[in-house]
Amino acid sequence: MRFDVFSPYSLVAVIIIYIAMALAGTGMSLRGLEPPSALSIIYIVTGAAALTAGVYLSSWLRIGEIWTPELSESFLVAAVAAGLLIQAINLYILGGIPLFSGYLKARAVTKLWFISYLVFLPSINMLLAAYPERKYYFPLLMGAIIFALTGYRTTVVVILLSGTITLYYSLRPSWRELGVLISVLAVAALLVGYVAVKSIEWQTWTLNPVELLLYRAGYTLTVFDRILSIQGATGGKLLYYTLTGYLHSIDPRAIVGEAVLGYRHSTTSLIFGPALLDFGLHAMLFQMFIIGLILGLMHRIQGSIGGFFTGIYSILLAQTMVWVETGPTDLVVWIFYLIASISIIYVLWRCYSEAGSCS
Repeated sequence: MRFDVFSPYSLVAVIIIYIAMALAGTGMSLRGLEPPSALSIIYIVTGAAALTAGVYLSSWLRIGEIWTPELSESFLVAAVAAGLLIQAINLYILGGIPLFSGYLKARAVTKLWFISYLVFLPSINMLLAAYPERKYYFPLLMGAIIFALTGYRTTVVVILLSGTITLYYSLRPSWRELGVLISVLAVAALLVGYVAVKSIEWQTWTLNPVELLLYRAGYTLTVFDRILSIQGATGGKLLYYTLTGYLHSIDPRAIVGEAVLGYRHSTTSLIFGPALLDFGLHAMLFQMFIIGLILGLMHRIQGSIGGFFTGIYSILLAQTMVWVETGPTDLVVWIFYLIASISIIYVLWRCYSEAGSCS
């Protein structure tokens, strides 16, 4: 039995790697970054421990063979095509390519984008999970390219990373193939992020791609460090606008910037930041525990049943890995967590009704 690279515990590894990059960025004093306090590291370790506890608690679940309906291949292919088409229409309406314009990028995340992403991401992962054929690499790459044109590297990372995770479980690629996929992912993330920043008309930075990555990580850690002294400052405002921001055209991360920096600026604050800023330490620990529990349960379910559940797990893990930097302020991701929660309840119900126990 091979080592499970993408178990929920891999999220802890991502946190460690990201904080190491952040400390490198602050240690190099990129654009005036200063080292964080020791307290911020303690909070991060505590949050990671809560996540680990949630994953560990999920180990009680034992799933046998449960029949679940599968979506047809033609339906999933059509859904993937629809997602790509809607995003293409979105780009056409914008009148240009946001990747090459800061002004267009600021308007790129529209309701059409939201719908296209919500359709494409689960469809491509379910397709790769249920029908793991190499010919479906093409729509995966097409999706990464067309969504990359919006100028947001996190979207590209999630598409490629979730696809890689799905293929890891469904197609069982060799370590060499896995290495190639991860390398492509890393290069794509660096390029999209760098091009997007260099294309911002008012941007005057001279950082190279690696320095930019380290700076972004260091900046995010610095923001989190500042949140420690203003815990609970937003009093639930972040959560509210995370759930309703698309209706009000308000970016929750701009609220983070307003609270921490004193002016509206879309600001990342680590996976731990928003809950801490909204309600304090207890909320952060609860959030991390629940994230760990849901990821752990979905991992066990996809390992036993596969198919649809593998696709959902891959999306959750990929999105949560991105959250390590950006923070849980994306409605679309919480929708996937809701889908995962419903899936868990469904499987538990089937498990108890058919076998009388899931332990």
